[in-house]
Amino acid sequence: MTASLPAEPGHAEGAPGDGRRQPSFQEMWRELAPLGRDSGSGGYRRYAWTAADADCRAWFRAQAEARGLAYELDRNGNQWAWLGDPLAGDAVVTGSHLDSVPDGGAFDGPLGVVSSFAALDELRRRGARFSRPLALTNFGDEEGARFGLACVGSRLTAGQLTAEQAHELRDGDGITLPRAMEAAGCDPSTLGPDPERLARIGAFIELHVEQGRALDLSGDPVGIASAIWPHGRWRFDFRGEANHAGTTRLTDRRDPMLTYAETVLAARREAELAGALATFGKISVEPNGVNAIPSLVRGWLDSRAADQSALDTVVAGIEAAARACADRAGIELSVVRESFTPVVEFEHALRDELGKILGQRPGGAAPVPVLGTGAGHDAGILSGSIPTAMLFVRNPTGVSHSPAEYAAEDDCVAGVLALADVLEGLACA
Repeated sequence: MTASLPAEPGHAEGAPGDGRRQPSFQEMWRELAPLGRDSGSGGYRRYAWTAADADCRAWFRAQAEARGLAYELDRNGNQWAWLGDPLAGDAVVTGSHLDSVPDGGAFDGPLGVVSSFAALDELRRRGARFSRPLALTNFGDEEGARFGLACVGSRLTAGQLTAEQAHELRDGDGITLPRAMEAAGCDPSTLGPDPERLARIGAFIELHVEQGRALDLSGDPVGIASAIWPHGRWRFDFRGEANHAGTTRLTDRRDPMLTYAETVLAARREAELAGALATFGKISVEPNGVNAIPSLVRGWLDSRAADQSALDTVVAGIEAAARACADRAGIELSVVRESFTPVVEFEHALRDELGKILGQRPGGAAPVPVLGTGAGHDAGILSGSIPTAMLFVRNPTGVSHSPAEYAAEDDCVAGVLALADVLEGLACA
């Protein structure tokens, strides 16, 4: 086991015998960093099927071709880079996503994609001999920032989102997913489940920056995921009566903003009581005028908990409090569950195999920590179809979905080496 990646500028070998030089982890990171970054906020706006997304996709393809890998765009717009025969079956796949939430950080998603290329370079440097096909992937629209549904690419592939449902997805400007794909030069007519592809995959390993501080508190640079908490998104529509802000008496108002505000506070109380999480992070208002009492306030709830019972309790408590407030104020309320993902227990055999591989490394006598997460991932979506596992890289602040998201370079390198060890243990002779 080597102690570090090749020093920058890096000269990992390309495809056997091609003599091509490939960029180091640091060089890849610097090249990807400016794409889709907003100069004002410092965060990323890499939304699905936009110019920024196209730039990221071009970067992925260039990295694949520089390594002599067979590049492929699947029927749902996900990108693949293959080493070995894609049709041989029992492939080991690694990767993540390159899109972002609004003003997101640099690491959520891209760290897993960059690390997949760097891990392959490390294995080639070691002279590893592959006994199974290996694929690197970039799943499309994981964050759901544009069309409001997370993990669109992997959901379509796994059959958890139908082509008909995908065709109905619209962004804030009313542009449908098919229209956005067409504008980006991708054919939406092929959208749909891809069981043949999944049948050829023996394991999917996703590396991701930790979205929390468990590893920082334990002092470990890398951990293994145990499970993803059940989570979902609910839309609360509060309908009142629009009126003049300067002439309508307070006692005569049917102001849905007040009911919404009380619901936000109720969400915090219910989450604290259940040891869960609840967040109203998005809101739309009509008519949205400074001097107008709203007629409609629409808020989106994101809630997550360690188990299904706790999640059900939190959401039911929030809705009950919202309805009580609405009844008192003469506000009409409707609640719609827009998405839901049950608890995901990563396959224990694969999870244990990762622990065994990493525990056998020189200096790796201490067990690698195993931890749960409240964040959703493509690995969670695919877990219902194929064996999946996740590696986490330490996040010293715990901040994510923010420009302040961060992982130290040494920890990123530790993640690359851990991923390389895992891939070597699973895919090499």
